[in-house]
Amino acid sequence: MPLIAVAVAGWLVWERMRAYGPEITIQFNHGAGLRTGQTPVMYRGVPIGEVTGVELSEDHEHVLVKARLRRSAALVANEGAIFWIVRPQVGLGNVTGLNTVLSGPEIEVRPGNGEPRNRFVGRETAPLAEDGLRLVLRAERPKSLRANSPVYYRGIEVGAVQKVELSSSAASADVTVLIEPRYAALVREGSAFWDSSGVSVKGGILKGLQVDLESLRALAVGGVEFASPPGSPRARAGTVFFLHGESKPEWLGWQAKIPLAAAKK
Repeated sequence: MPLIAVAVAGWLVWERMRAYGPEITIQFNHGAGLRTGQTPVMYRGVPIGEVTGVELSEDHEHVLVKARLRRSAALVANEGAIFWIVRPQVGLGNVTGLNTVLSGPEIEVRPGNGEPRNRFVGRETAPLAEDGLRLVLRAERPKSLRANSPVYYRGIEVGAVQKVELSSSAASADVTVLIEPRYAALVREGSAFWDSSGVSVKGGILKGLQVDLESLRALAVGGVEFASPPGSPRARAGTVFFLHGESKPEWLGWQAKIPLAAAKK
């Protein structure tokens, strides 16, 4: 019986070791909530490893997180891989990382395509999407725009705000938006963008009050809408447009016929 017990124990240890992949080190600015043996490393919603150690760097400026990957997921740890921490974030109309409220934060990864590596510099937030047409909208004072605020064309959501920051001169705000690939052709060189955030109220003694509310989501998290004139060439990536505070009647009257790319199945 002792020999059988030793053999079974040895087999279990061998099976465990066979499933082990590489151990990597990820540098983060903060390590709040990360726990050894509990925090998973996730890819496409599937656990591919777990944190095996959390310690401060020698200069005490960063947190070094050691993680053991499964052998089947070893190829994600290549040069160019991006690691970030997923924590619950709750905002008006926008909730992310809800599954981590009870379980604690997770480490997500986007695999790289280079040579294998064992040291990485992680990010505190998810990387921005890359597919689509990226534009910059320059505004004097964006209302309630923030990351993930929707971008509309004729009331249909065709993109989203990626980030809002001050321009290099601090004289205006730059709103970076990403238009989905299928709708990229809708943006032309003469397109007009306006801020559809919040509620617009106009009134007069004879006409009474006129309330213009684009949508409840735009009221909560802000929104951008645009229109394109007929006969104008397509806009290139990185084009800078001015973000107007409201629309003009002539923009709403544009009837450009623009063929769209086929929807992905």
